[in-house]
Amino acid sequence: MDQFLQQMINAVSLGSIYALIALGYTMVYGIIKLINFAHGDVYMIGAYIGFAATTYFHLGFFVALILAMTICSILGVVIERVAYKPLRNSTRIAALITAIGVSLLLEYVMMFFVGAEVRSYPPLLSDKLIQLGPVQIGVQQIYIILISVALMVLLQFIVHRTRTGKAMRAVSTDADAAQLMGIRVDRTISYTFAIGSAFAGAAGVLVGIYYNSIDPLMGIMPGLKAFVAAVFGGIGSIPGAMIGGLSIGLLETLVSGYGNSMYRDAVVFAFLILILIIKPTGLLGKNIREKV
Repeated sequence: MDQFLQQMINAVSLGSIYALIALGYTMVYGIIKLINFAHGDVYMIGAYIGFAATTYFHLGFFVALILAMTICSILGVVIERVAYKPLRNSTRIAALITAIGVSLLLEYVMMFFVGAEVRSYPPLLSDKLIQLGPVQIGVQQIYIILISVALMVLLQFIVHRTRTGKAMRAVSTDADAAQLMGIRVDRTISYTFAIGSAFAGAAGVLVGIYYNSIDPLMGIMPGLKAFVAAVFGGIGSIPGAMIGGLSIGLLETLVSGYGNSMYRDAVVFAFLILILIIKPTGLLGKNIREKV
């Protein structure tokens, strides 16, 4: 039981990070029905921004976190305007191929500038362990969980309590009708990319602290796992992305803790196949009938 409780704490820490990345996937898909496979690489760039801010400019953790979120949000808007906006009325396969191309571009441009070697993150937070009964929780894990929860609550507030959030929900329901009601659809889509990319940037910094290493290809696997989390929760559903991220973190932690860590990736993607077979719309997804 002690080991199980310890694994639950680890699962919540890891799942919170996956949830932050999954939110970007599900927000973009909810607005323009695009699977933004470049999202994982925005998360990678966020990790490098945090690394540069703390290593070369000696900034504190929270300043580096805000800087990474800000720059990644700008990057997300640029990617949307340059790569996705011209293809908005094209076929879905064209947009999907473009997203994969943007992903590879970000990876190898970053590799050109910073090199391919793995870098160690500076010790930004205390590595002290706190004893809570039979389990231990690190100060870093507490920060990761609290920051992730705070950002998720902030996102819920934005979506449900602000004019921008109302515009996002309107565009998600019917973009043409929203435009007729005076909502600026292009600006709303840009806001969506900005918020999703900011969350990815925050996740990048938190992962750098959690695993203490970063590299230009670090966004591939977590990005795909966050996509699995979004699908499981019901892609397009913000609460679903949160639940999906925590579920994937739990699944991966249990496989590593009680099985073989070499199989954790295989189990996650086997889980994706199972979801698509049993409930393709995900946990909180809705069936949508398309007229033909």
